Amino acid sequence: MSNPYPPPPPELRSWRHFVAVAQELHFGRAAARLAMTQPPLTQSIAQLEALLGVRLFDRNKRRVLLTPEGQALLPDALELIARAYALPERARAIAGGEVGRVRLAFVSTFGYDRLPAWVRTYRDQHPQVTLELIEATGDLQLAGLEQGQVDAGFVLHAPGFVPKGMASLPVATEALWLAMPHNHPLARTPAEQALDLEQVWREPLVIFPRHSLPSVYDAVFGLYHSVGQSPQVAQEAVQMQTIVNLVSAGLGLAWVPQSVTQLRRPGVVYRQPWSEPVLWCETSLVWPQHMKRAAVLGFVAFVREQLSPHPA
Repeated sequence: MSNPYPPPPPELRSWRHFVAVAQELHFGRAAARLAMTQPPLTQSIAQLEALLGVRLFDRNKRRVLLTPEGQALLPDALELIARAYALPERARAIAGGEVGRVRLAFVSTFGYDRLPAWVRTYRDQHPQVTLELIEATGDLQLAGLEQGQVDAGFVLHAPGFVPKGMASLPVATEALWLAMPHNHPLARTPAEQALDLEQVWREPLVIFPRHSLPSVYDAVFGLYHSVGQSPQVAQEAVQMQTIVNLVSAGLGLAWVPQSVTQLRRPGVVYRQPWSEPVLWCETSLVWPQHMKRAAVLGFVAFVREQLSPHPA
């Protein structure tokens, strides 16, 4: 009955012996280079050839030459040894978060402002970490985090909200502004003048579905309910860019984070309804509390450093 398990591959030591002989083409010099005597080296090469079933050297009393097979294997053996010697340093780099992969999700609003600059800086500082960017709404991010398909994400939410089972680092707080069609009567109100809030409450809304941003959705509805009004939802859309486009088409007003005002869409005007904002949202970096991967925790540390005040 044949053995179902293949023989073990040659040990690294055997390949080191092969390389030494192949480079010296002399068993005595190779043995001295390896700080060993010649008989064990000769025996090691014979065992390697027997294990491979291939002759690596043509040798007689006057010379040692590589066979064509030995010549073809030499570059592979050199690469194997180099990679083996590089493993300890690579292991230390992985443990230090300098090598690896971070699957980073983000909401579109964060992609307008800080994210591009942070990605560039992070890649410059950590060239051996692969940063995979995934644009996704908050609900999809949280599902991906829970299922292990996402490592960390920039999530938009109402101030103070922390998803269950997640660690959180707030990175930005911004007011909600009104986006309105440029030809809407409210858009003609002078910039220094407060909007007619009674008219604001009566206007139809274009808004994101509750499942995509539940805490912000509830904050908007809570504001209307606090003044005895019920929002009249004309249309729901997931992406902020789509919401702004629908406003441009005249479907209604929309509450959007201030960062969205950088999205200059023809036919849309952005206004802050009050002298002091009363509706706010936050963007936070969130990641699983049990996360242990050094590259992910290293990215969290990088973001925390970007938020720290730097000396002038």
